[in-house]
Amino acid sequence: MTPAFDPCILIPVYNHEDPLASIVERLASRQLPCILVDDGSHPSCAEVIRALAEQYPWVEAVRLELNRGKGGAVKAGILRAHARGYSHALQIDADGQHDLNDLDTFLAAAQANPEAVIIGRPLFDDSIPKLRFYARYLTHVWVYINTLSLEIRDAMCGYRVYPLAACANLIQNVALEERMAFDVEILVRLYWQGLSMVSIPTRVGYPQDGISHFRGWEDNLRISLTHARLFLGMLIRLPRLLARHFR
Repeated sequence: MTPAFDPCILIPVYNHEDPLASIVERLASRQLPCILVDDGSHPSCAEVIRALAEQYPWVEAVRLELNRGKGGAVKAGILRAHARGYSHALQIDADGQHDLNDLDTFLAAAQANPEAVIIGRPLFDDSIPKLRFYARYLTHVWVYINTLSLEIRDAMCGYRVYPLAACANLIQNVALEERMAFDVEILVRLYWQGLSMVSIPTRVGYPQDGISHFRGWEDNLRISLTHARLFLGMLIRLPRLLARHFR
């Protein structure tokens, strides 16, 4: 019997009080449960999150007292959503980059492929910083190498739907990255575990007044070290990954 499809929305938040309220307001028509993970934000943002949870009964706030990074916030949100009994979590960013008009498309794909990870394949406009645009291609190549596959079209887009049982099990048994490299690592490791990846084209913009917490050299270094660790893991799994292609 196919398990019931019972999704929620997951939004990691770190000092994004300006765009957050309008994002939650746009989600109101769907009445889906929404978990806002406050990743140690300053008091003004924490107050916005608290007020949204009071205003909307379908919104739950989770507070991390210390900033752990995007990966730490998403992991906390996945574990909370799984504990609440939801089957899937649709993750969107709190900075307004993601096109909420595609939300129903992501959810429909997850319902049709309940054991797969649904990942956004960004269609960027001219607002994306050029350095970040071209740097993504290095990550694409490493992900192709570490999975021996082109199935993960973009491992850095934060617009995705996670099947919660598989993700919670992975988080509880493997020490995954806490910061930006988490987005890459969890997809590669879920692929290693046999999960399929379904890519959804979606427009992504970079608002001129948006706040980015990508920390240049530090996050790029952490991502590079994560690729190196995953490469060693790929070598160990090489026979199984090759066999997957021949199946």
